[in-house]
Amino acid sequence: MATRANFKREQIGKGNKAFSTSRTTIETAFYGNNVEKILDLKQAYEMAKNATGTIQTDMPIYEPEKIGLPENAKILLFNDGETVGRFAGARVILGEAGVDEAEMAKVLREATYNTRYKKMYHSEAYIGLDKDFMVKAHLLIPETYENTLLNWLLNFQYKTAEYNDMYKESKQIGDEPDIFILSDPDYKHPKFPNGLAYFDPEHNCACLLGMRYFGEHKKGTLTLAWGIANRNGYASCHGGLKRCIKKSGEAHVLGVFGLSGSGKSTLTHAKHNGKYDVTILHDDAYIISSENGSTVALEPSYFDKTQDYPLTSKDNKYLLTVQNCGATLDEDGKLVLVTEDIRNGNGRAIKSKLWASNRVDKMDEPINSIVWLMKDHTLPPVIKIEDPVIASVMGACLATKRSTAEKLAEGVDMNALVFEPYANPFRTYPLKQDYEKFKALFKERSVANYIINTGHFMDKKIPKEVTIGILENIIDGTAEFKDFGMISQFKTMNVEGFIPDFQDKNYIDALKGGMLGRLNYLNSLKEFKGGRDDLPQEARDAIDTIIAEIK
Repeated sequence: MATRANFKREQIGKGNKAFSTSRTTIETAFYGNNVEKILDLKQAYEMAKNATGTIQTDMPIYEPEKIGLPENAKILLFNDGETVGRFAGARVILGEAGVDEAEMAKVLREATYNTRYKKMYHSEAYIGLDKDFMVKAHLLIPETYENTLLNWLLNFQYKTAEYNDMYKESKQIGDEPDIFILSDPDYKHPKFPNGLAYFDPEHNCACLLGMRYFGEHKKGTLTLAWGIANRNGYASCHGGLKRCIKKSGEAHVLGVFGLSGSGKSTLTHAKHNGKYDVTILHDDAYIISSENGSTVALEPSYFDKTQDYPLTSKDNKYLLTVQNCGATLDEDGKLVLVTEDIRNGNGRAIKSKLWASNRVDKMDEPINSIVWLMKDHTLPPVIKIEDPVIASVMGACLATKRSTAEKLAEGVDMNALVFEPYANPFRTYPLKQDYEKFKALFKERSVANYIINTGHFMDKKIPKEVTIGILENIIDGTAEFKDFGMISQFKTMNVEGFIPDFQDKNYIDALKGGMLGRLNYLNSLKEFKGGRDDLPQEARDAIDTIIAEIK
């Protein structure tokens, strides 16, 4: 068994990480006489279909039996209300400066007490799809949120005979206990009027209060699974990974890291017009073994935006459930979806694993290239970095812009450049641990590193066709890299229409400004969260060296 749920009586008590204050408070709520266990996916589907407010469309699910759903199942739509994205402001992480477990325990006790007035559902799923890494997770959620329960079971791996056997044979992951997550979307504690996403990462538990959006449940679960992976010899990855086998038979395994809206899903699923035999691991969540460079997917399905998929898109064939979209009757009176973010931003859908016919759950071949997807207007379409320190620190200063997948606090500029280390806003452990893991991949495993700008270069939008062409040059080994002006540690390739002008003072000033922004960000980590995410001095020195060269 990979994680532990049960212990001998003499092991139950202080000194066992499965019995912290937060975890014990959360887990205890799972055993009330108002709790019903729901493990069967077909039962969960029927419950969601019949839940008040659910819209059952006339759009059939493709090959539902292969997913474990009832024959003739239809796509279900459920909408959340005002909030249609994740709210980072609700996250409270035990272990960070200013977070007092004794005070948070009072909130947890009050929240769990209030669950007694409701019927609650307890479900279980596996996170990680190979016996090298599998974690069992438990979710407790109130009646009327059957759609959230169904989405959680579809997004992760619900329990089947096949996966139960795989789990029994899976490697034990240290002394890690199962994940326990308590969710009550209707309850808001007075101290957290905008909602609470509380994590005790060392003890694999979380509590979500006042959070309806399914993405909070998905990423909340992944947050804890990524933490377990980080403690047990893996680099945790918020991005996509694919293997491209060339006509010669040579394989190239490439990972792209980026936030929602960066193009990571588009690039992961690109078919390259049949140029390669493409195999996909996942487009959002996976882990890389520090020992051998192999990779494991954490989820079977895809939680994808519907913005770029009009009703008639062939990709909608693979939809299972849909959130925060519209509905209408077509000319034949059939109830169908209204997508393309017409109703609101960040419309979402869970897509079947069948969407990618070329899908695997583990790749034994070690990763060859890591790409940081950025939206930094001072950078050309592609930069190659060969120094492991600079490669890792640029990932730690991954520049991007906010997306509609997030609920932003009032006054936050949607278009401001922000830094999100390794494109992972869900980290619950010190940033240095990711920095060292990625540096080791570049240094010890000779993984190549690139920055690909999927936004604008200065004021000119970089088309996705240009980006895909760059990826193909990297995979083929035909990219001709040259010096990037005066920056000795950067290389670039000439892309027509996107050639940097190093004689333009405005461009030089902007480029230097971007690097100064990174240095200021790294310096801010000395104090932010009590210095928890401060990086070694070599990281700041690396950016300092680049700044000194820009003249």
